[in-house]
Amino acid sequence: QVQLVESGGGLVQSGGSLRLSCAASGRTLSRYGMGWFRQAPGKEREFVSAINWNGGSTNYADSVKGRFTISRDNAKNTVYLQMNSLKPEKTAVYYCASRGRLYSSGSYYGNEYDYWGQGTQVTVSS
Repeated sequence: QVQLVESGGGLVQSGGSLRLSCAASGRTLSRYGMGWFRQAPGKEREFVSAINWNGGSTNYADSVKGRFTISRDNAKNTVYLQMNSLKPEKTAVYYCASRGRLYSSGSYYGNEYDYWGQGTQVTVSS
């Protein structure tokens, strides 16, 4: 059974930073593309960032480019999202997701991921 568990969310002031972690059990993350998505209250889930299986390729939503960094530590079976210069309008639940295909790239599309974590709340105060 594959489980993804996000952590690192919390309350931060506008302009602050947080680092989210996504740890896996039942799956070796190093073989799969991974993504981060977020969903704000009353809004649809949106893509944030993705990384391919070996960390050689990353993708970002335009709204976070230059402020967020996705990375992975395959020895720890964990993927990270470093978030800097956070903005209040980006308060949301952040989810990590894993693709199902071996040696896969990251993807902008949520329906191309097979496993999802339960989410971690990020609240940015103004």
